[in-house]
Amino acid sequence: MSELATGRRLLGQILKARGVVREGQIQEALGEQRKHGGLIGQHLVALKHCTAGDVAAALAEQAGLGSVDLAKVRPTSEALAKVDASTAHAYCVLPLELSAGRLKVAIADPLNTAVLEDLAFQTGLKIEGAVADQDTLKQKVKEFYGEEGSIADAIAAAASLTGSDPEKAAQSAPVVRLLNSILHRAIADRASDVHFEVFPKELRVRYRVDGALYEIEAPPVHLAMPLLARIKVMSDLDIAETKMPQDGRISLSIDGRPVDLRVATLPGIGGEGCVLRVLDRSSVSLDLTALGMGLEDIEVLSELTQLPHGIVLVTGPTGSGKTTTLYAMLNQANDAAIKIITVEDPVEYDIDGIVQVPINEEIGVTYPKVLRTVLRQDPDKILVGEVRDRETAQVAVEASLTGHTVFATVHTNDAPSAITRLVDLGLEPFLITATLEAIVAQRLVRRVCNACKTSYQVDDDLLRELGPDAAALRGATLWYGKGCEQCFHTGYRGRTALCEIMRVNAPIRRAILENASTADVRELARQNGMRTLRESGMRAVLEGVTTLEEVRRETMTL
Repeated sequence: MSELATGRRLLGQILKARGVVREGQIQEALGEQRKHGGLIGQHLVALKHCTAGDVAAALAEQAGLGSVDLAKVRPTSEALAKVDASTAHAYCVLPLELSAGRLKVAIADPLNTAVLEDLAFQTGLKIEGAVADQDTLKQKVKEFYGEEGSIADAIAAAASLTGSDPEKAAQSAPVVRLLNSILHRAIADRASDVHFEVFPKELRVRYRVDGALYEIEAPPVHLAMPLLARIKVMSDLDIAETKMPQDGRISLSIDGRPVDLRVATLPGIGGEGCVLRVLDRSSVSLDLTALGMGLEDIEVLSELTQLPHGIVLVTGPTGSGKTTTLYAMLNQANDAAIKIITVEDPVEYDIDGIVQVPINEEIGVTYPKVLRTVLRQDPDKILVGEVRDRETAQVAVEASLTGHTVFATVHTNDAPSAITRLVDLGLEPFLITATLEAIVAQRLVRRVCNACKTSYQVDDDLLRELGPDAAALRGATLWYGKGCEQCFHTGYRGRTALCEIMRVNAPIRRAILENASTADVRELARQNGMRTLRESGMRAVLEGVTTLEEVRRETMTL
């Protein structure tokens, strides 16, 4: 949600009123924010237009809080004793002073009131927040609390916890500390999901990093209910309801970074488990270049953002980065002269300047209903989170025919298959040809770790096994990661996108009207210059970006 919508003064304008920055510098920082995401204060500091202390003071004024210079203040031992080390590290807070039932703490993110509420809940005290520079705050937390303890330490502290009251257990310091440790490590390890899986005799905790699951130290199974109860308390779910799935959301500031967690619980025969989807707003770069695509693909996607009308589809399986690509495209198109509205289930990231509407089917707020309302809001460009039924597809077509550009996702294996999917949803071929401008199929593959990158020559045995792909690799030098501390000994660190972009031109439109097969459409698209997902993958392999195994795994069925 934008600052204007919440009635808060804009950070840049506060800094300008203080005489710290000029309007031109604010606009330069806003331009960097539109390209790369993140917070405007971070960009102003990176551009050397102001200091981190200036931003902290302005944030404090914006939130109606005081600010504190940690170089001039020393916390009291009584205050430090009120917050355990795990919570201090996880939330990036430093207790400063305890007086008359009120605890003053230094925080980095004044807009995350959930941290102050959680501290009040844990300590039973009134909490007074004061904004401090994030980097200095981290240093001071380490100085006064030492290095952060391990998850194993937190498990050991919680292992002796007994009792049958989940709500009481959720409030206990050992459970709070344990969950904080698990979440803090998940953010530090760049996890996209945290899985709590409960079996009759075992609790398993796993992180998904770069698309692969890794198991971490597991708490004893009797801590499953207290941990789940703690998660439910934080996400405002019903603790007593253990037989029905529930969905919620947690907003946190971990290490001073704003993080949203989407919570989904699921009852199983061994007990209730849950998955937390990590939406780390500070680590998402809404920039097409940062997604790792080739320059040719970036140029085409940039062109598609400027279309005056028509439908652009992004397709791929769950977890293939479709939404991130669409966000990056919309962020590039985001301009004061353009009105953009998104309809999503749920809204994953806030983008300043874009109106974002969440779907809630339980109360009848469905894609078709919201889309028809959106069309009366005078938008220029619309994002539809997913085209999943005939009515949604028809409204998207109507929007396109009335002069809007519609960006949407569908679930198919490749670009040509999306046409068959639209026909299956009930769209007439003539409507598809009149509105569809392009289809982008996408996959994510893991990048070779730069810290342990090692070259090798393709041998004849591998070439024989590759079949049609062998010709491009004959005599080539390829790369793999040997495994090191930086990549958790996997040989991979980070992911990059593979793209297949099919522009819908006159020959393809004729083929659609003639009900041509998916194979015929694919061949036509290749004749017109489309590079398939497998071909994009092989190019990435030759460039040393990823490995042959990754490309074959992600494009095996194509």
